[in-house]
Amino acid sequence: MTKETNLNTPAWLRIPATIISYLCHPVFLPTVMTYLLFLLAPTGMMAIPGAHMGIILIRIAYITAFFPLLTVLLLKGLGFVDSIMLHNPKERIIPMMATMIFYFWVYQVFKNLDAPLIMRSMLLGCFWGVITLFMVGIFFKVSLHTGAAGGMVGLMSILLFQSPVNMAIPFFVILFVAGLTGTARMILHAHTPGEIWLGYIVGLIAQWAAFLYLS
Repeated sequence: MTKETNLNTPAWLRIPATIISYLCHPVFLPTVMTYLLFLLAPTGMMAIPGAHMGIILIRIAYITAFFPLLTVLLLKGLGFVDSIMLHNPKERIIPMMATMIFYFWVYQVFKNLDAPLIMRSMLLGCFWGVITLFMVGIFFKVSLHTGAAGGMVGLMSILLFQSPVNMAIPFFVILFVAGLTGTARMILHAHTPGEIWLGYIVGLIAQWAAFLYLS
């Protein structure tokens, strides 16, 4: 995306698309998905030792959101990246490798806490998703935003098939949010349709692969 192309987009489209891109940023994915699990599968989540939603969310957020953001800010401060937005694919290499470490770390923490299967598979799926997006990104540009959105759709589709409670409405809500995310990235000319769909596919498959592996 060039700056000129983005400025040519009408403000009434560009501004909402930018807001959506920030709100649906991939760095918030594990925290949002954990919150969804507390809302939609509270019985299993409360089985975690010392399980209080606020405490669990803080643990997830500081490992999977705070530390990756801190890494990017440090790289910017040291001059290793030109912008915290990481527009250059090469600038994403170190932050994504650091994120892999943080995601593996949080998965091991909750695995050792004997968290429920759905949470362990979600965290493992996030870890595998980042690895896959990183590897795919070496050869093709791919949307990290829709990779995260695809992960949420994957999680909800698992709950749709596994939960005894009807998850149809939450599933379609998440599907709508995922579609909105991809649409926003296209409005901002950040990705082509192929890059958008590739992200969705990677995120969804990573979640199902992790669930089937741990099952």
